[in-house]
Amino acid sequence: MTAARDAVADVDTLRLHYLDWGTAGLPPLLCLHGITQTAHSWDEVAPALARTHHVRALDQRGHGDSSWAADGDYRIETQSRDVEAFLKTVVGGPAVLVALSMGGLNAMTLAARAPALVRALVVVDIAPQVERKGVEHIRQFVTANDELDTFEDFVARAHAFNPRRSLANIRDRLRHNLRQLPNGRWTWKYDPALRDPARAAGDVTSLWDRVRAIHCPVLIIRGGESDVLAPETAARLGGLVHAEVRTVAGAGHSVMGDNPSGFLAAIEPFLATLRGVTRPAMPRRG
Repeated sequence: MTAARDAVADVDTLRLHYLDWGTAGLPPLLCLHGITQTAHSWDEVAPALARTHHVRALDQRGHGDSSWAADGDYRIETQSRDVEAFLKTVVGGPAVLVALSMGGLNAMTLAARAPALVRALVVVDIAPQVERKGVEHIRQFVTANDELDTFEDFVARAHAFNPRRSLANIRDRLRHNLRQLPNGRWTWKYDPALRDPARAAGDVTSLWDRVRAIHCPVLIIRGGESDVLAPETAARLGGLVHAEVRTVAGAGHSVMGDNPSGFLAAIEPFLATLRGVTRPAMPRRG
């Protein structure tokens, strides 16, 4: 398995941490995690994607080992501009964006606003409309007591939240998302301002209109057991952006970690089609 390299980039006023599975000369692909997650959310699938792409995964602002926003600004529009700056300064141009949940909202916002930077888009289990039950499930998890006595207490909580994952897998993910306090207890790395997802992201329903401006190739991947993205909502989004919707069995919201092989089976044929497609030149602005 290819090991990732840890790296940091100064983007505007933030220091952003990212993982790089890169092979120079391969087409760039950038992975964006969901709210309260980290770049390591992609550890199970990134090495396979790195066989054909230069893969990077970003700790978005306020998450993992990246800087917190001093002003508490975690709106989708603001986060999408971080991604834009990262593509310009680190990647050096357009990339395929593979993005889960909050990351998917950021990626769709960027693809609509700055199409020249998005070679193609893979939206994972998110749309401008989500199911209240799934959002409430996530909200209850992230707003629970954020300081526990032991690391294993967090492992038990995370396993109860998503029993599809093995305890070993959860321990591996959480060691990148927790920190030990001076008093010996444990807490999350992410900015506590993110504990209210709706408040942090702002209103995303306006994205229904904005996604009409997305014209790059798009694939939508939905977890077959997701309580966040309904099949009919995925189909509506697919119709607006002319995308195929693929459903991964045995996966909930975090599709790529719940069923890595199923996720790769869904995404790899789409990525293969891109290698035979030349991106049309963007029109010059007057």
